[in-house]
Amino acid sequence: MSISAPTAPRTLNTFLGRWTMYRLSVWLLLAVAAWAFVLSFAGVLFYSPAELGATAVTAVASTMITSRVAGLLLRTRPQTDSSLITGLLLFFLFWPSTDGAQLATVALAGAVATASKYLLAFRRRHIFNPAAVGAFVVAVTGLGGAVWWVATPGMLVAVLPAAVLMLYRNRLLPMAGVFVLTAVIVTLARFLAAGESLPGALTTIAVSYPLVFLAGFMLTEPLTLPPLRIQRLLEAAVVGVLFSVPLSLGPVMMSPELALLAGNALAFAMGQRGAVRLRLREIRELTPTARELVFEPIRPVRFRAGQYMELAVPHFEPDSRGTRRIFSITTAPSEPGTVAVGLRVAEPGSSFKTALLRLRPGAEVGATAVAGDFLLPRDPRTGILLIASGIGITPFISQIRQVRGEDRDIVLVYAASSVDELAYAGELQEPGVRVLVCTPSDPGIPGWAWLGPGLPGAEVLRAEVPDISGRAIYVSGSPQAVTAARKAVRGAGGRRIRTDPFLGY
Repeated sequence: MSISAPTAPRTLNTFLGRWTMYRLSVWLLLAVAAWAFVLSFAGVLFYSPAELGATAVTAVASTMITSRVAGLLLRTRPQTDSSLITGLLLFFLFWPSTDGAQLATVALAGAVATASKYLLAFRRRHIFNPAAVGAFVVAVTGLGGAVWWVATPGMLVAVLPAAVLMLYRNRLLPMAGVFVLTAVIVTLARFLAAGESLPGALTTIAVSYPLVFLAGFMLTEPLTLPPLRIQRLLEAAVVGVLFSVPLSLGPVMMSPELALLAGNALAFAMGQRGAVRLRLREIRELTPTARELVFEPIRPVRFRAGQYMELAVPHFEPDSRGTRRIFSITTAPSEPGTVAVGLRVAEPGSSFKTALLRLRPGAEVGATAVAGDFLLPRDPRTGILLIASGIGITPFISQIRQVRGEDRDIVLVYAASSVDELAYAGELQEPGVRVLVCTPSDPGIPGWAWLGPGLPGAEVLRAEVPDISGRAIYVSGSPQAVTAARKAVRGAGGRRIRTDPFLGY
């Protein structure tokens, strides 16, 4: 029995994958802002609609204008989504007001926040969360301070689901969970030590502290995160402690934004320091609908087999998916001087992929992030099962290239819509990997076992991989394919499963 991935139920991943994480963040922040206006009109919030509107317009206008000015001075293309996100975040941090002096403070915070993306940066990559920088600098100058008015019971109704969606889309729920849990435990201990009752303390923490908003929209900003899960969890714990303890250094008091900035500094120390610049060497045709772009890094790039890279290609009139996209790296870390990514080509294509595939050899692009925990076990004695659907083969190619020559027990289940769509088939014929191919017709490749069309079901997996329960299992492909394969693996007795759903597939 086999499973046809395209007929699997649509998942939340499929829905959220329609937008980049930046565009989704804009939509969710706008939704939370709209909810604030609803509460204001209903009299639930202390602030009037005019005060909310004036503050929102000031914050967004400041970040947008400063971004445009910086773009002209530095000859860079401003990121509209990034400017909108920074402005909207500041809107939720400062007192809503129609007073000119207070609006000037908000405007200053927006200008400082945007400027920090260029001034507090290393090799074209900013180090600190821009909104946190703007709020902190304004506070230090004595002109005003962030009050995080978003942390109210009424606002939590919108903030909580929006933050959960954002964290789910970015696969950062564990990191947010560690931060919230750490902050709650430390703050609760302080309250109880001061004589507060347990119910009262928990209520105060839940509705008066910006834990959810900070976790969902600021702590987990992609450009300021370290690359590995364990590093992110460590950062979350550190920020959680600093967030909860009333420390001071002279006149500087600990605040949510300062705690976040300290976490950003820690992440910078642990991660890929600086943006990555790549020079295109060639574009290879893998299949009729897949390409591999091979780059030469301007500076050495640190990554591990199975990780991904976010490419930035500014272009005219970008669509809803924006100017940045994530792709799995296909080369091995041991291959010096080469970084490649594989991608699926569809008609009509997104504006990003169209611009990317129009590049000519010698063109340079930037990468804003190198990260991911889709990594093989360090112990070479661990048996491995890889399940790839379509272009989901790309992270596995990096891993297979990296362990070439090692004595690894690897089984690869490779599903494709046709024999012609089997990318990297030549490489996969080399010894060391047992390939179970799933295509409508038998490709007749020596050494490969043909299982028929569609992803295999639980019974077929159990028969073909009888020791599946003892293997580390990795599944990669479209969200529908990943959902179907994971269900089949569990039905066959597999337990240790890591997935890499290609959002926006």
